[in-house]
Amino acid sequence: MFDTSAVITLLLVLMAAGTVWIYNRLVRDRNLVANGWSDIDVQLVRRHELIPNLVAAVQAYSDYEKATLSAVTSLRQHSQNATDLGEKAAAEAAIESGVTRLIAVAEDYPQLKADQNFRQLAEELTNIEDHLQYARRFYNGAVRQLNTRVASFPHLLVARLFDFQAAQFFEAPADAAATPQFKLD
Repeated sequence: MFDTSAVITLLLVLMAAGTVWIYNRLVRDRNLVANGWSDIDVQLVRRHELIPNLVAAVQAYSDYEKATLSAVTSLRQHSQNATDLGEKAAAEAAIESGVTRLIAVAEDYPQLKADQNFRQLAEELTNIEDHLQYARRFYNGAVRQLNTRVASFPHLLVARLFDFQAAQFFEAPADAAATPQFKLD
């Protein structure tokens, strides 16, 4: 009939192969999350490098908006110093709102709208924002996939065994959607 030791050996080999397969999927998912965050970080760095140039271009035309300019600069610094993903997401949402307001300042200054440097900076910023949206969607998709696997059977057994953790989504807090109020000095 059947050799019991052969059946047990076959079952152990199948379990080991399944564990290796699941482990490798979890590693791939974790790496996709890391890659997604890296893409977001690259776009944030591009945005942060562009902001001082945009602020300088607007500032040349509008001493009136000093509060907005300093608020955007302050938010940029806060984002760069953020240590937690939620804190960084909130700071970036506030920056996005502040930069939108900063660009809106151009509507009041026809000479600024016509300025080649400002137009180029605004175009670059729009391009960066588009890339950021894509990178956030990619990251959150990778997080969703990893989190689903970490919480689903049989992946959760391997995830717990090798200490795979669920990742945090990149989402701004509910109050970050509100337009920040800047007071003029």
